[in-house]
Amino acid sequence: MQTWKTTALAVAAAVGMTSVAVAQEREQIRIVGSSTVYPFASYVVEEFGATTNFPTPVIESTGSGGGLRLFCDGVGVRTPDITNASRRMKPSEFDRCMENGVTEITEALIGSDGIVLAQSADNEPLALTREQIMLAVAAQVPQDGEMVDNPYTNWSQIDASLPDREIEILGPPTTSGTRDAFEELVMEETAEEAGFPEEYTDIRADGVYVDSGENDNLIVQRIRENKDAVGVFGYSFLVENSDTLDAATVDGVEPTTESISQEEYPVARSLWFYIKDAHDGVIPGIDEYVSLFMDPIMIGPDGLLVEEGLIPLPAAQSAEWRERVEDRVELKRSDLEG
Repeated sequence: MQTWKTTALAVAAAVGMTSVAVAQEREQIRIVGSSTVYPFASYVVEEFGATTNFPTPVIESTGSGGGLRLFCDGVGVRTPDITNASRRMKPSEFDRCMENGVTEITEALIGSDGIVLAQSADNEPLALTREQIMLAVAAQVPQDGEMVDNPYTNWSQIDASLPDREIEILGPPTTSGTRDAFEELVMEETAEEAGFPEEYTDIRADGVYVDSGENDNLIVQRIRENKDAVGVFGYSFLVENSDTLDAATVDGVEPTTESISQEEYPVARSLWFYIKDAHDGVIPGIDEYVSLFMDPIMIGPDGLLVEEGLIPLPAAQSAEWRERVEDRVELKRSDLEG
């Protein structure tokens, strides 16, 4: 443990970050990243501020891609210490970190989450297949052996069993890990079977799919205002708003804690955060914050974050990741490949 802290101080000194200067310039941990992980991390942030002598960390919801860009900008007090992600870091992002001197990174897996398609609870229940969702969101669709601009503006045009209702999908932007996971788990998985080119992930830009930013609470608000709208966001936001929202089934499976944890629900993904080890031991409280987040009291099967909608890892896997994080096992590019 002393080795990586010593390394952190050496790196800090190399960029003009003495521990005294850093403490004077920034005493709060800075966290960025995923809007999906944001509610869970915010809970830990508030608990950390209330139960320790460290300042409450500053946390921003920037999206997974946006957070990783900020995280990989370099080492120093103007860059984040931790970034949250609703998908795993990409090899290209790892390369950018290395190029910018962020050479010591610890990866933490905290649990899983489902991506839901939710509507107003005032509507009749909605049952969708991934192929139907693909036909609703794709920029082009196959017709008579050719790809044509998507003509569908009403759900019943896709399938007569669907509601006679205008298609309006409020979804995440390109910087979002939710968007990345949606494209992979819905579009890539369905493309070939539905007659699309392999791995087709172009989302329509004609106003039917509405890029709604990184604040999922705004999507929830807009669904309440427009009962035709369908929102795409993480399961935890459904849990928080279950009195006013209802999730569509996907391929016949309802998103629940059980169906997501047992990998029955087809649109589920893992949740992560990444630690800039060069800042640990320099910015006060990082080690303690990380330990709190990884503690079973937060992410265990009976943890506080499970009540907030986090789907916990199996006990053995959770213990393995807790040990990896405690030991600051260094992330390697090969971990992210394949």
